[in-house]
Amino acid sequence: MASKFTMADIAKLAGVSTSTVSRALKGHQSIPDVTRERIVKIAKEHHYVLNTRARNFRLQRSQTIATVFPYKGNSKRMISDPFYMEILGAVADALDPHHYDLMISRVPLDNQDWCEDYVQHKRVDGIIIVDCAVEDKNISRLQELGALFVVLKPPTPDQTYISVGGYSYEASLKAVRHLYDLNRRKIGFIGGNQDMVETHLRYEGYKQGLSDLGLNYDERLVAFTDFSPQAGADATRALLERVPDLDAIFVCSDFMAIAAMQVLVENNRVIPRDVSIVGYDDIHLALHSTPPLTTIRQNTNISGHLLVDKLLDLIDGKPVESEYVPTELIVRASCGAQS
Repeated sequence: MASKFTMADIAKLAGVSTSTVSRALKGHQSIPDVTRERIVKIAKEHHYVLNTRARNFRLQRSQTIATVFPYKGNSKRMISDPFYMEILGAVADALDPHHYDLMISRVPLDNQDWCEDYVQHKRVDGIIIVDCAVEDKNISRLQELGALFVVLKPPTPDQTYISVGGYSYEASLKAVRHLYDLNRRKIGFIGGNQDMVETHLRYEGYKQGLSDLGLNYDERLVAFTDFSPQAGADATRALLERVPDLDAIFVCSDFMAIAAMQVLVENNRVIPRDVSIVGYDDIHLALHSTPPLTTIRQNTNISGHLLVDKLLDLIDGKPVESEYVPTELIVRASCGAQS
């Protein structure tokens, strides 16, 4: 008997249309809470289960979103990186009320086979790309295939796809200016792979910041590596060997910056008296490092929810625009501005 109870029956009992019942059972935010709760209560009382499999088959949807993490060459930033985990957490939270499954994977930038696999085989309804290359063939291929995707990166005027991201270039200018105002003049830079957009923008902001302040660019103070603690530690040792009297380092990742601070202590540098440190991301660990880390906050929670909202709008055929997410310099003890 329970299997014969239909959506129309729920609509009759609730005094609403069947389309309202459908949207309410799928958690659509356009339905008032009181109405949605009444509809859900009726459905539970009559043991009604929404047949999402039949609906997805009819609409040719998988009800799955892929979050992919591109890498270039041997650079394989760990998905367990706290920044990645915080982005994934925000994406998962945003997807939860929409009843989508989340698939997570690493994808190479020099091989586009995964694009065909995801799109042509309809494995996913949409894709969230976390970071991309300056010249990204994956994005070009996804566009050729007509894929629905959004990218975590700052929007640019000439791009032909949707992205969400912070002002990485401007944030880097702010970090360099902050260190300069603390009387730092030999400011190092540690970034990830130079071909990736985020490292590229932060590096360009670093260079422009030096120029704006009348400081000479010194390639001995720059290191490009992988976004891992070990890589950050190794890069810090290299900077110290090349320029022993450096007095500040701007690091493109809090995960690397925390490792960099450990190396500085091992080399008898007192933070921040001898060397100021500014990181990037404002992961939860940044507040609990020793000393607490000054950093650029990326607002991962806002970014994750915007990525999901825009991707679901694309899937539903709605107009979508790229969007900037504000960044913020969070001043703590590692730079010397706080005692």
